[in-house]
Amino acid sequence: MIRALTGYSTRHPWKVITLWVVLGVALSALTPILISRVTQNQTGEFLPRSYDSAAALQISQERFGVDPDATTVTVLVARSDGKALGPADQKQIDAEAAKLAQRRVAMPREDDLPAFMVPDRSQTPRIAPAMTAPDRSFALLSVQLLGNPVDKGVQGVYRAFRDATRTQFAETGMRTGFTGGLADTVDTTDDNKTAALVGSALVMGFIVLLNVLVFRGVLAAVLPLVAVAMIGGVAGGAVSGAAMLTGRKLDAGTPGLINVVLLGIGIDYLLFLLFRFREHLRARPEQNAREAAAQVSGRVGTAITSAALTIVAAFATLGLATFGQFRSLGPAIAVAVLVMLLGSLTLMPALLAAAGRKMFWPSKTLRREPSAGRAARFGTLVARRPLTMLAVSVALLAALAAGMVGIRMDYGRGDSGARTAAAATAAEISRAMPAGVSDPTSVLVATTDGTALTTDRLDGLAKALARVDGVGQVAPTVLAEDRRAARIDLYTTADPQSRQARDLASGPIRAAVAGHTPAGTTAHVGGTAAIFADISTAVDHDLKIVFPVAAALIALILLLLLRSLLAPLVLMLAVGLGFAATLGAATLLFQHVLGKPGVSFTLPLVLFLFVVALGTDYNILITDRIREEMQRPGPARAAVARAVRHTTPAIATAGLVLAGSFATLATTPGSEQVAFAMALGIMLSALVLSLVLVPALAALLGRAIWWPLRPRPTAAEHPQHPQHRASAPQPDRATVY
Repeated sequence: MIRALTGYSTRHPWKVITLWVVLGVALSALTPILISRVTQNQTGEFLPRSYDSAAALQISQERFGVDPDATTVTVLVARSDGKALGPADQKQIDAEAAKLAQRRVAMPREDDLPAFMVPDRSQTPRIAPAMTAPDRSFALLSVQLLGNPVDKGVQGVYRAFRDATRTQFAETGMRTGFTGGLADTVDTTDDNKTAALVGSALVMGFIVLLNVLVFRGVLAAVLPLVAVAMIGGVAGGAVSGAAMLTGRKLDAGTPGLINVVLLGIGIDYLLFLLFRFREHLRARPEQNAREAAAQVSGRVGTAITSAALTIVAAFATLGLATFGQFRSLGPAIAVAVLVMLLGSLTLMPALLAAAGRKMFWPSKTLRREPSAGRAARFGTLVARRPLTMLAVSVALLAALAAGMVGIRMDYGRGDSGARTAAAATAAEISRAMPAGVSDPTSVLVATTDGTALTTDRLDGLAKALARVDGVGQVAPTVLAEDRRAARIDLYTTADPQSRQARDLASGPIRAAVAGHTPAGTTAHVGGTAAIFADISTAVDHDLKIVFPVAAALIALILLLLLRSLLAPLVLMLAVGLGFAATLGAATLLFQHVLGKPGVSFTLPLVLFLFVVALGTDYNILITDRIREEMQRPGPARAAVARAVRHTTPAIATAGLVLAGSFATLATTPGSEQVAFAMALGIMLSALVLSLVLVPALAALLGRAIWWPLRPRPTAAEHPQHPQHRASAPQPDRATVY
């Protein structure tokens, strides 16, 4: 199957290239529209209905008409001169709010995108008075807009509404402030727009420069990015299409993470092909370049397929998770990686066949065998002093892993510490009122005996909630139209994103609800704090299941691929230590040094899957080459030295590229921890695990590492040896590099 795909692609390169370009351009144009339809804003929607906050959210939607696609913006209105609001000011605010509630907000046109790529999000916002500060320094308005905060169209509507509101109130001598999830997202995006563009440009430039330094060819430097862009466009369409067909909803951050993953692994796979293609052309200068591309693609295609399927298998285990954000992330990345695998077996071989030796123009390195260089000296060092190299690498990893002592999970929204206008408005509100005013914790009550609810019937519950330490204010009870449900909003003194608010919602508030819920009713605690408290429970449950299942599945793949019992054990221990070191380093930096509340709750699971799956790819490449070299006559340590020499350039380059692609996440506010941890994890996997720890263990264990099927040295010379390039027969399974 693999050779059939690569063979057809190298025989008909221009047909394959044209097909991918057409699909890439078309689906890239449609993907923004499709993605906006399969992403959701409500984090609570990812929780099973068995969780308390999810049940509360369901009552809000069914009985109070809360739209799951709605996002709330809190507008602060105050006098420009700083004086307290009087009765006339309050009437003026109500009148201006009524005017705004009748005005449709048109979505501004995006100059950098065609109109058909951005769905029209024009809408009339729902505006209602919220409350006035006790000292009457400001009044609050609650504004509802429909759509996901990451949707460009929704962000454009918010900007238009914000500017119009600011202008309208300024004409009456009042100032305004805006806060809430959408306001903070837009402010953060605007504040970091330049940094994001510069960061992305620097990473792209780094990848091109690295390829130029390695291959010294124009096409070899540019084509990887072009190919990955085309395949990525198709992958985005495939992911959104699969989500629509299956009815799954994606987290708003999933598409961005997929783009980064595809950029990294796609360029890695093309680098694998380019290194082997160059090596093949050096060994056979007389061979037709298209034939060489066919042979190389068929051979390397096996390694690429194994690497991609390892990632797919690892992320498939997320299907066992109870938290929907994880459960949707796994299949999405799996689909994207499968599309990248298809592109690696078709488009990339076609590019090699079409470009031929011009791929490395104007370099003349194809005409001569490069000198041994640093890679050979490094391989000799690892082989001669394996115990020392092993001790140094283990000591480094253990020191980093020690950072996990006292680790805490942060279930906030990944605050990057940016000082946005929305954050300043939230701080101003919290100085005069409870911090939870703009994002209350809500108790939802529903009847179970069919009788109508009254405020008197719920008075005991409301009073019990008011006595809870940490509840600053209890809003009046709101009854549903059919009087079969009620809502009691609680304004806590703790920031709704904080650990204190989560502990309050999951502990004392739920205890008060359990002890004072009237007979014939059921009550659930909802809101941001309660949702993240339940997410912490779901994540803890999922980690205990996904970690061992993913590890077992990857170990099984390694067992089948390497046909050994000891080698997979060595690799799994290595990547396990690499995972611990990476998580420890992230904890040490962000929690202990920078004083963050903890590490992001998604980091351990995502990091485990990425570092284990992607790191295992590099380990597979080095161990496969070690086994091949051990089939040659001579000491096992000499075989290890040769394997390290031949694979170091490829693994180091691929690791730097993949780490660089993950580093682009740092330009997305709130993703700094993920960017740092993934980039460091890939660097440790490539440079420490694959090139030091695993070869050192192989040098110490010798051919016993392949127990029970040890490779037997043969008398035949190795086909890659310079003296036997032309005459040596090609093995059925050639090395990647």
